[in-house]
Amino acid sequence: MSVSSLHVAQPSLQGLIPYLQAQEEFAALVQGLATGEKPAHPLGILPAARSYVAAGLAVAWDQPILLLTARADVAILLADQLRAWLGEDAGRVHRFADPDALPFERIPWSRETRRLRLAALAALSRWGRPGGPQKPPIVVSSIRALMQLTAPPGRFRQVLHTLRQGQSIDLQGLLARWQRMGYEHTPVVEAPGQFSRRGGIIDIWTPTEPWPARIELWGDDIDHLRYFDPATQRTIPNQHLDRILIGPASEALLDQSAAAVERLRQLDLSACHPPAQLQYEQDIDNLAQAAAFREIELYIPYLYQRPALLLDYLPPKGLILIDAAADVAAQAMDLEGQAGQIEKNLIKSGELPEGFVAGLASWETVRAAIEDRGPVVLGQGKLDGHSTAVGSPLGRLFHPGPRWGGQLRRVVEQVARMKRLDRVVIVTRQAQRLADLFDEADISVAIQTHLDALPPSRSITLIQGQFDEGWRLSTQDESLHFLTDAEIFGWGKAKRRRSPTPARALAPESFFADIQPGDYVVHMDHGIGRFKGLTKLEMDGVERDYLLIEYAKGDKLYVPVHQADRLARYVGPNADAPPLNRLGTADWDLAKRRARKAVEAIAHDLLMLYAKRETLPGHAFAPDSEWQRELEASFPYIETEDQLVAIEAVKQDMEKPRPMDRLICGDVGYGKTEVALRAAFKAIMDGKQVAILVPTTVLAQQHYKTFTQRLKSFPVEVHMLSRFRTRKEQQETIEGLKQGRVDIVIGTHRLLSKDVEFKNLGLLIIDEEQRFGVRHKERIKQLRTQIDVLTLTATPIPRTLYMSLTGVRDLSTIDTPPLERQPIQTFVGFYDEALVRNAILREMDRGGQVFFVYNRVQGIEQMANRLRKLVPEARIAVGHGQMPERELERVMLAFAEGEFDVLVSTTIIESGIDIPNANTIIIHHADKFGLAQLYQLRGRVGRSAVRAYAYLLYDKHTPLSPEARRRLEAIQEASELGAGFRIAMKDLEIRGAGELLGAKQHGHIAAVGFDMYVRLLAQAIEELREQGHLPETVDAIKGLLAPLTPSIQLDLPLRASIPRDYIENDELRLQLYRRIAGLGSLGELDDMAEELADRFGPLPAEVQDLLFQVKVKLLGSRAGVTAIGRDGDQLIVRSPAVARLPRLALQHHLGDQARVGTKAIWVQLDAEGAWRERLLHVLDILSAGVPR
Repeated sequence: MSVSSLHVAQPSLQGLIPYLQAQEEFAALVQGLATGEKPAHPLGILPAARSYVAAGLAVAWDQPILLLTARADVAILLADQLRAWLGEDAGRVHRFADPDALPFERIPWSRETRRLRLAALAALSRWGRPGGPQKPPIVVSSIRALMQLTAPPGRFRQVLHTLRQGQSIDLQGLLARWQRMGYEHTPVVEAPGQFSRRGGIIDIWTPTEPWPARIELWGDDIDHLRYFDPATQRTIPNQHLDRILIGPASEALLDQSAAAVERLRQLDLSACHPPAQLQYEQDIDNLAQAAAFREIELYIPYLYQRPALLLDYLPPKGLILIDAAADVAAQAMDLEGQAGQIEKNLIKSGELPEGFVAGLASWETVRAAIEDRGPVVLGQGKLDGHSTAVGSPLGRLFHPGPRWGGQLRRVVEQVARMKRLDRVVIVTRQAQRLADLFDEADISVAIQTHLDALPPSRSITLIQGQFDEGWRLSTQDESLHFLTDAEIFGWGKAKRRRSPTPARALAPESFFADIQPGDYVVHMDHGIGRFKGLTKLEMDGVERDYLLIEYAKGDKLYVPVHQADRLARYVGPNADAPPLNRLGTADWDLAKRRARKAVEAIAHDLLMLYAKRETLPGHAFAPDSEWQRELEASFPYIETEDQLVAIEAVKQDMEKPRPMDRLICGDVGYGKTEVALRAAFKAIMDGKQVAILVPTTVLAQQHYKTFTQRLKSFPVEVHMLSRFRTRKEQQETIEGLKQGRVDIVIGTHRLLSKDVEFKNLGLLIIDEEQRFGVRHKERIKQLRTQIDVLTLTATPIPRTLYMSLTGVRDLSTIDTPPLERQPIQTFVGFYDEALVRNAILREMDRGGQVFFVYNRVQGIEQMANRLRKLVPEARIAVGHGQMPERELERVMLAFAEGEFDVLVSTTIIESGIDIPNANTIIIHHADKFGLAQLYQLRGRVGRSAVRAYAYLLYDKHTPLSPEARRRLEAIQEASELGAGFRIAMKDLEIRGAGELLGAKQHGHIAAVGFDMYVRLLAQAIEELREQGHLPETVDAIKGLLAPLTPSIQLDLPLRASIPRDYIENDELRLQLYRRIAGLGSLGELDDMAEELADRFGPLPAEVQDLLFQVKVKLLGSRAGVTAIGRDGDQLIVRSPAVARLPRLALQHHLGDQARVGTKAIWVQLDAEGAWRERLLHVLDILSAGVPR
């Protein structure tokens, strides 16, 4: 069984619903609801069984259901569980997400929040109508999400419309309508809520659809409707649609915005400070023009005469279920109180005008609306007990499951006993392991992934999957035992990890490819200039696009678009502007020659290291064992695709007889630790020891906790070596390592001390290598050549990045974010006490915690005291590296356990501390931090499905340096998930590449730029490799070398370009020119032609000419052609190969298609275009060679 087949995202458990429906108590509840007799008291259902009862009601009730919870995290959990209980009807479940902003806050809602909310509203709006869902929707909402005002149902239904194949449309009217529905007009559709138009092709991503749609027109008629992949922009094969529903892109509809403008203009803005005034005025102007903007949801109360609630979308017979009534009420009252406090603070600080209407309904209004509908209260909440003496007859059927805490022998014995009378259903991530244990006890159990029918009485059913908690449903005759990993192993809640849509990998080369007008660029042949943009030139009566580069003394270079791949962005050794080269001088060639000479020595050293690694005898680890598969089955997440690829690459490296040296680059929280854990376990299975080296004691503690928890079911000895351990404990660990008793040791640089010796070390795992000092790195280097090494990093430092780019180290990247992980909302601004207080209270209100980073140990206590006065409601702790170890450990663990609301700390939290409940970070004096450091710190939050906030604050009285400003802008821009690679590249640009190879190389990087420097290094490595007949380095090298091959001079009678009427957006055209110029094979060229036709429509003649020109360039390169130019009515093909080939034989092969000279071949031009085939024939012959 493969790893991937073992992992089921969510088991289908719908076969158990009939058991609940067969119970008299449940039937009585349904009967009562049908006749309008709703229970007067809470049902008293055990919390773990509430989703089961809700699912039973969803199956029995033929109207929509709203399940109300106190908090967003509970809503996420219950929605997931409902999908499992409903199996094939899981699509009925929608989660109505919490808004990202608190009342009155000017914070944009994320696309994911909009998508989830709109999908729920659309499902309720369309149910019971033609073309709507067949089965009633089930919406799960927190009270915070429910209290948010929204569009009235009538207005929402009005804007919903369906487009069908063959339908005639008024295109201009349709596009204007979409803008009023909140859609943004963009050149390329990459996210929900966007649309674009290119001639007769329209792309739109309606938030209620999983994929964006491409609409192809024939005149005014819809000819084709297809989904496309936003990452590749290509249509998805076999996905032809006959219709698509277009819903609004926002709950703030702009079709009647004039009335909102009138009301808003009555507000008195005079008490607001000038920037706030300006912002409100801009918003009002946008609303007057019916133009959407990021914070538009702030104005929902003004856009409708009577804004609505989610409750208004529920039909009269719709059912409301409440998860925990007391918790819901408490949360609603807290939220109301907080809204009042925020309003007061914002008015006081001049951020909000008096009388501004909140987008939040009062709890009194909401409670009355809920009570009017007679809700069914599943549990009371704060007063919940596990006593069966309270609650309804149905509630008294449910009991908590037993807790065995991993004592598997007891599990087998007691489950066998249960089976004699009852039904037992076990949902576990360790199904195979349990099946084997039952087998040993002569109990035969088959593993299933779905339970579609009720299992027979007196049976055990084992399901591979995950569920959060179990229960027992007891009747007079028998019981149903529903058991999970929580009961069997004592594991906590299961978590899910996957991305709803494929994330696009951020290739490092794309950073250098991304050039904008004004950027410094390096042309491979002409040197450093400044890119001015695309321009048109007419030559020989043909108008074409060129890239204009400006050089020293006003020199200009017009680069043909087919040579756009010969340009790269300039990154120097520091942030200084480089001197421009002069055209027509030898300066550039001289600079290249000097740099080339300088890199040869480095290339030699790197290659020797690589060759040594390739030839060194290493340990070839055995293939995966049964225990390895069990460990992997116990992973409490679903692996992402690229996580599995990284795991597979590591295993393959380990099974080779040479030492592994692999870098795993993945964003914070993307699952690098799991890759390391599986590698460590694989090493232990072969009798080897594992050392895990981390930069801080806090990270050591975190890893120690993860490894011990994950490996506790196996006979593996895990120890920690850090300041958090007493001298005696450290000594015991060191002894254990020497004698081989300790399998895994996790530690700081203490691991590198001379007294630490291993009996049989097989794997070294290094977390965040860039955080270690020079001395420690030297010691790591000594270890490196003898054993397998795995390095983990979120932001690779330039040196490690460059080692991977030049192919000396193997690199795996993990780019896919976990499911429902949202980009961190990042604010950059002045330090303001009102802002800090609001940020802390907002996080506390949703049950979360806050990191406050203050990086000066001297003043940290005073800072904490200021915060205690500012937010007396908060429990505040202090943590820094100069505290006694035990005290620091106590503080960190107490914060992790939720005993404090705010942790004021230095950058000791930068690496590894993983507290999913901490979702706000405030960084004081953010301008004093490096970019990679800011990125790491920000990564401490946003590790759960809850929206996270990062406040990067600086002193309003201290002017920012240009570098600090660029750093803060870069971190704000890099808010998308998986931006670590981009941050490393941007850091390289801001700090420069000077640190890369030390001072010696500084001048050479300045003279030729980092990109050219790395290419020259790659070239030197490749040439030395070929001379020494060494094994091939990784593919990264080949890509770096391609543009260094001499460029063919082409002058063909073609209008090779991308016309503006085909692609209007200049930035997109430039991007495509560079991609087309960089194509490396005829296969890639065909793919590009298909992609262009798919995205932009049939190829115009000019684009066909451009692709033909690139085809000639590719074939010419293969044939060794140096130039193809025009001479009157003939083309001249120049190639050294012509002189080497037998002239008569060559002429004979070409026949009358061309004339062969001593150094060139002449091809006759003609008006009909037959010369194209003749030219291709000549290139084919030259490439193949001619037999003598």
